[in-house]
Amino acid sequence: MTNLEDLPEEEREIVALVRRFVDKDVKPTVQELEHANTYPEQQIEKMKKLGVYGLAIDEPWGDGKVSTACYVLVTEELARGWMSLAGAMGGHTVVAKLLQDYGTAGQKEKYLKRMATGELRATMALTEPGGGSDLQNMRTTARPDGSSYRVNGSKTWISNARRSGLIALLCKTDPDASPAHKGVSILLVDKEEVGDRLTISRDLPKLGYKGVESCELVFEDMVVPGDAVLGGVEGQGFAQMMRGLEVGRLQVAARALGVARAALEDALAYAQERESFGVPIWQHQSIGHYLANMATKLTAARQLTLHAAQVYDSGRRADMEAGMAKLFASEVGMEIALDAIRIHGGMGYSTEFDVERYFRDAPLMIVGEGTNEIQRNVIAKQLVQRNSVAP
Repeated sequence: MTNLEDLPEEEREIVALVRRFVDKDVKPTVQELEHANTYPEQQIEKMKKLGVYGLAIDEPWGDGKVSTACYVLVTEELARGWMSLAGAMGGHTVVAKLLQDYGTAGQKEKYLKRMATGELRATMALTEPGGGSDLQNMRTTARPDGSSYRVNGSKTWISNARRSGLIALLCKTDPDASPAHKGVSILLVDKEEVGDRLTISRDLPKLGYKGVESCELVFEDMVVPGDAVLGGVEGQGFAQMMRGLEVGRLQVAARALGVARAALEDALAYAQERESFGVPIWQHQSIGHYLANMATKLTAARQLTLHAAQVYDSGRRADMEAGMAKLFASEVGMEIALDAIRIHGGMGYSTEFDVERYFRDAPLMIVGEGTNEIQRNVIAKQLVQRNSVAP
């Protein structure tokens, strides 16, 4: 099992660097930015300088990708400060992985160097207004038009849509294919190339996950070059994206770890400072037991997530492990966030304390990157496939 102390020294320093950034630059400013729903421009620029946007990008385009375990721990640190900052680099990393694993030589040269520095940011466009987690039922199409594709359709809940210059768009290049997933491709939509046929219609209002935009996208006869198909071959997009989502779900699990850790740290500090009946409240058994359960759940969720990261780095299929990590960590994150409010009592309901933000941010990880109900389906299917009983 990989823990922080098991990482190479260089990767441990990367995690420590991000931790210092969070403590110095994020925590002192997050409450004001979050309550005002202000885009964290300065923090994003510092993340670029720290190399956060290049963590998944190898040489010669970047400084060398880190292990997935290191990436998970960096994400946890960012989310400990503000979950929105981790979200600001989540989809970008998935697209970087997709390009490295499946992109043509030309696609890699065109995008990866700029992505590594954060000069070019990327996002994914999967979910549709009427589709939710049923990706094979998407209606967005890309039909051949000479040497190009003409794209029509819409996507929703697209994070970082306004500030990303590259969109990995999951769409149907063969709407009549059977089974449906064989007609799905990923198009690399470069905003500089598509003009006004791509409309970012609005920013969606949200309970939490403030500061970073989540938008609706509309494509109306948007023309995309023929060489924009990821890997250069149609019909492989669904399998490509499923592999990419293994990283995406690990990232969401790590975000949940960060929120849960922040909630536990705040609750632990408050329980030592606040007194009732002449003693710090942690000495009351009910509060002490809350803290014990919170710490135990968080430790278990982190180990499960790091195990899934290790499986992914081994090259093996990791959809079951990533699904388990995302499922468990997100549920634990929600439970710990609520318990932190319980420990704070009435103050936990006040916007003057950060625990109310953790409680608003935590549900996103339950429904994002495939709902937990979908995760259970993935886990069950893989359990049966890996442990099939011969008739």
